[in-house]
Amino acid sequence: MGYAGTMEVWDPRLVHALARHNRVVMFDNSGVGRTQPLPAPLTIDAMADQTSALIDTLGLGRPDVLGWSMGGTIAQALAVLHPAQVRRLVLCATYPGTGAAVLPSQAALQAGNLFPANQAKAYDAFTAAISEYPAAPAASAATKTAQRSALTEWWHGTDAAGRKIARISVPTLITDGTDDQLDPVANAHILARLIPGARLVLYPDAGHGFLFQDRASFASLIESFLTGHPSP
Repeated sequence: MGYAGTMEVWDPRLVHALARHNRVVMFDNSGVGRTQPLPAPLTIDAMADQTSALIDTLGLGRPDVLGWSMGGTIAQALAVLHPAQVRRLVLCATYPGTGAAVLPSQAALQAGNLFPANQAKAYDAFTAAISEYPAAPAASAATKTAQRSALTEWWHGTDAAGRKIARISVPTLITDGTDDQLDPVANAHILARLIPGARLVLYPDAGHGFLFQDRASFASLIESFLTGHPSP
């Protein structure tokens, strides 16, 4: 999951679509929900190590890993630090950690829009869908501050694993919406150039929440990527 988000932000319609042919495991990052905070200072690498420990604890072996936004940076760090635990990697609306990231504007960060302005119906459907989950406590101010610091280090190339993402060797799918205001789409192109053999797929007229806005086609894309069969 991305910055400050609980697992209850995963659109259940997308989760159910993925679960038709896959076992899906969702979890909260450090300090979110019932997950205990990691010792300060929090880093993307520390959250990747925590993800690695969860994979071990659940006996998942070498799962396919999908990360969205900040979750995509954690997924990249996991593939760098624990490559034997990642079979295939799906990076959604996320950022490179080499110091070359194109940063969102402060206005975009404050607005926090997941969908373009002309996709109000899609946004309403998304909010209705996630309201089906039991209420979850919001991330604390301390957790948000710690995550923001960890993400800033990644953006600026001072995260150890972030500087090594060109070493990622597992099959990688990079995705985003072309109208992403929280993560300029240029970052998807940068990642596609950095990670050897990566495949880039962009969704027109979609923003940071493209995976929920275009969930049916996105789920189909993931299925074809995970099975190695080309999508129609």
